[in-house]
Amino acid sequence: MSDDVEIPEVKEVSGTGIPVRGNDIDTDQIIPARFMKVVTFDGLGEFSFFDQRFDDEDNPKDHPMNEDRFQDANVMVVNANFGCGSSREHAPQALMRWGIDAFIGESFAEIFAGNCLALGMPTVTADQETIEDLQDFVDENPDAEIDIDVAAETVTYDGTTVDVTVDEGQRKALVDGIWDTTALMKANQQAISETAEGLPYV
Repeated sequence: MSDDVEIPEVKEVSGTGIPVRGNDIDTDQIIPARFMKVVTFDGLGEFSFFDQRFDDEDNPKDHPMNEDRFQDANVMVVNANFGCGSSREHAPQALMRWGIDAFIGESFAEIFAGNCLALGMPTVTADQETIEDLQDFVDENPDAEIDIDVAAETVTYDGTTVDVTVDEGQRKALVDGIWDTTALMKANQQAISETAEGLPYV
C-alpha cells in the first residue's frame, strides 16, 4: 500500500450509548426514501429516523434521538434484524453523520452490516438478554462510558465486561485496517493498472 493512503485500524470504540428498541427496524425507517435524492451523503444525519422522530407537521415525537441526553451518543444499542429491508447504503451513512460510530445489537441484516463495515463502523452482536440489559442501563445512565473491544470481542460498561460476537471477516478487516476497499484500490492503483494491461480481454 502506498504511503499516502492510510486506513485507520478500528480495534475499539468508546463512548456513550443510545437505545433504539424494536425488532426488524428496516432501512426505510432509518432513512426514508424521499431523503435519498441527494447527490452526496452530506447532511443526511438530520434525517435519520425522520418519520419516527417527527409527525406530518414536523413536530417532534417521542424518540431517543430527539432527547437531549442522547445527543452526544455514538454507540447505538439495537435489537434483532436491525437494518433489514432494502440495501441502501444511505442508512449507515445517515447514522454515521448523526454521530454513530458503532452498533451493538442482537442481529443485523447482512447487507446493512456490510455497508457499516465499508465505513469502519463495527456491528457487534450479543444475546437478547444482554442487549436488553444494556439498553436499560443506557436509558438510566446516558452519560456512562461503553467500551467495545473489537479485537477481543467484548463490551465493557459499569465495571462489567460481556462477551459479544464480531463476524470474523469484519473483525479482521477492522483490526487490520483493511475495511476501506475504495482506499485500498486507490493505494494499489498502479498494480491494478498493470494487471489490467496484462489481461487480453480488457
